[in-house]
Amino acid sequence: MNKKVVVLGGGTGLSTLLRGLKEYPVDITAIVSVCDDGSSTGILREEFNIPAVGDIRKVIAALAETEPLVQDLLNYRFKTTSDLNGHTVGNLLLTATTNITGNMSDGIEALSHVLNLKGKVVPLTEENIVLNAEMEDGNIVKGEHHITEDKRKIKRVFYDNNPIPSKGALKAIAHADLIVLSMGSLFTSIIPNLLCSKIIEAIDNSKAKILYVCNMVTQPGETDNFKVSDHVKMINGYLGKHKIDVVIANNGVISKEIAKKYETKEQKNPVIIDYKNLSDIKLIEDDLVCIENEIIRHDYMLLGFHIFEYLIKCR
Repeated sequence: MNKKVVVLGGGTGLSTLLRGLKEYPVDITAIVSVCDDGSSTGILREEFNIPAVGDIRKVIAALAETEPLVQDLLNYRFKTTSDLNGHTVGNLLLTATTNITGNMSDGIEALSHVLNLKGKVVPLTEENIVLNAEMEDGNIVKGEHHITEDKRKIKRVFYDNNPIPSKGALKAIAHADLIVLSMGSLFTSIIPNLLCSKIIEAIDNSKAKILYVCNMVTQPGETDNFKVSDHVKMINGYLGKHKIDVVIANNGVISKEIAKKYETKEQKNPVIIDYKNLSDIKLIEDDLVCIENEIIRHDYMLLGFHIFEYLIKCR
């Protein structure tokens, strides 16, 4: 029987990680944050009162057996002068299946069967939640896309109310052999999954190890000047009794040309492994740098290998 891996996250980071992990003999459940409220997703949330579908669409595309054709289809964004402008095919499909089945979890499952996914996808919650951020100056910013656009440093993120997690999310964590926190925007993709008390309780009750895949570059307003240990410390602050057991980090060199571009245009810098501050945690390091169209990505096949190798060794 395959080991069960539960991956929590959102955005591009989660979908990238899953592309590599799905090539290994593991049972995958992706728990996806649903607080995105920009662009097509934001319009559909407001009109249909449903959780965010954008990150879920990306994860479904990553796990589809028929990738990359299905990925291109699901991510196809209409460019027109009608009300369809800006909407993606995948967002519309998820909205339709959610309305047909009566809830998002069943809607995702229905679409998953059609696309023959190599894994299960569940939303963090069925609620239409809004992410808030308290900035260092004390001001509160509401809405994920407003938080992302704001250049002030984030102090903490929170929801107005404690979300009720989906049954699928709690069940997956309860039966997990390994819990993975994916790379991605720390305050708007990863930590939103940890703002639910029932999720933290489930993680605390789980015997599974917690593995965190650290980002390769910092993010303005979120992780300026962060080293690997700073990412770990920040996430541990939102976890309960059970903290991160192991971290995967990049030790590869990003070319000076690409690094300069990121620093100048996006105010992003490589995340450094500060070994002296990681002595009490297991560290898995490798050259994970992959450049696609001058964009820094994790080598998803190598990342999947390291996660699978640790999973086999840790039990």
